[in-house]
Amino acid sequence: MQLGMIGLGRMGGNIVRRLMAGGHRCVVYDKSEEAVRQLAGEGAKPCADLEGFAALLAPPRAVWVMLPAGAVTEEAVVDLGRLLSPGDILIDGGNSFFEDDIRRAQMLKGKGIRYVDVGTSGGVWGLERGYCMMIGGDEEAVQALDPIFKTLAPGKGEIAPTPNRGRRDARAEEGYLYCGPSGAGHFVKMIHNGIEYGLMQAYAEGFDILKGAASASLPEERRYRFELADIAEVWRRGSVVSSWLLDLCAIALARDPGLEKFSGFVEDSGEGRWTLMAAIEEAVPADVLSAALFTRFRSRRDHTFAEKILSAMRWEFGGHVEPGKGPAKTGA
Repeated sequence: MQLGMIGLGRMGGNIVRRLMAGGHRCVVYDKSEEAVRQLAGEGAKPCADLEGFAALLAPPRAVWVMLPAGAVTEEAVVDLGRLLSPGDILIDGGNSFFEDDIRRAQMLKGKGIRYVDVGTSGGVWGLERGYCMMIGGDEEAVQALDPIFKTLAPGKGEIAPTPNRGRRDARAEEGYLYCGPSGAGHFVKMIHNGIEYGLMQAYAEGFDILKGAASASLPEERRYRFELADIAEVWRRGSVVSSWLLDLCAIALARDPGLEKFSGFVEDSGEGRWTLMAAIEEAVPADVLSAALFTRFRSRRDHTFAEKILSAMRWEFGGHVEPGKGPAKTGA
């Protein structure tokens, strides 16, 4: 299947690579000429501008936008709305606010363009591991795109089947799921990221307590000097707190036990804030998620080892760098 990709940064570029490895044909565009050249050298068809990009795609066209949420994505959607034709599909795979999806879908529907929102999880590891995708929008368009999603998804792998699933949607077992109408995919991804904040905060605080067990303020017989990298490693194997995030902690601590490359200044993507907005609107208590978000705010004024753990996890899964620390792992 043919797909056009706009945005060749940390995730967009690797999505293209995984698709091409799966036999799909990709047309690519990015404001970074170097990013376009690199993908062209790997087999993608390059474009210098949006007009040329749209012209190289065979109708009905499928275009995936993988750009930062907000104004940049909005501009791309508006521009593509002028270039695409009835029956074409426009996919936003970034971290857009779900209400923006609803508005954009309505705007494009009047032009006959089908809009699909895809909450995409996998970070810089997605090329190898695959991407977990939470999908919303035009259901017929989603069905047409199934070969794309199936290639990008991790597949069943070695994960044991969940008992009693019966006739539930088999796509979930492959790592992708149609969640509902416009905005539903990004809504589910928003909550996913809110939960991620809470999980990361729990690991961060736990490792901070372990590190503090050697404090001189404690009685000598109560002081423990733990090897945090080894504790992370043993927890990975058979523990009820094992997870991919813990795997990333283990990687970071084995490489740099003191996490000296991190200051502990922790950004937030915005989705944690949107999650709390949804919780307030629904009158749902979200004590852990709100505390995790507020801790990130505090980290920008006062850093602890816990915040270094948070920064290390963000670097490992997404290539997110602290302000002033230089370029991310891949792309722009």
